[in-house]
Amino acid sequence: MSRPQLSIETMDVVEVATLLMAGKLLLIDVREPAEFQAERIAGALLYPLSTFDAAALPEDGARKIVFHCGSGKRSLTAAEHRLAAGQLHSAHMGGGIAAWKAAGLPVVTLIAPG
Repeated sequence: MSRPQLSIETMDVVEVATLLMAGKLLLIDVREPAEFQAERIAGALLYPLSTFDAAALPEDGARKIVFHCGSGKRSLTAAEHRLAAGQLHSAHMGGGIAAWKAAGLPVVTLIAPG
């Protein structure tokens, strides 16, 4: 009997934005709290990679979980952790929030007092 093939899907920002707006994915930001506070994608949940526990992720069978970070490196690591925790499939957003902004997609930013 062969083992199931484990896979990590790299999704582009337009696909992520479309599915996020349709309520079909759960976007997990794995950056650190200060990064998240300064700028984030609306609707993303914060689960920093520095304290990441794949078992602590919310279960939502109706929505795909997709990780994102600043450039795509930490989100790929989080996706690998999810596979190691027993999931057969994991996904992350290629290029991170930098690619999201380059595509002209909106971010929530902290407005400095003053």
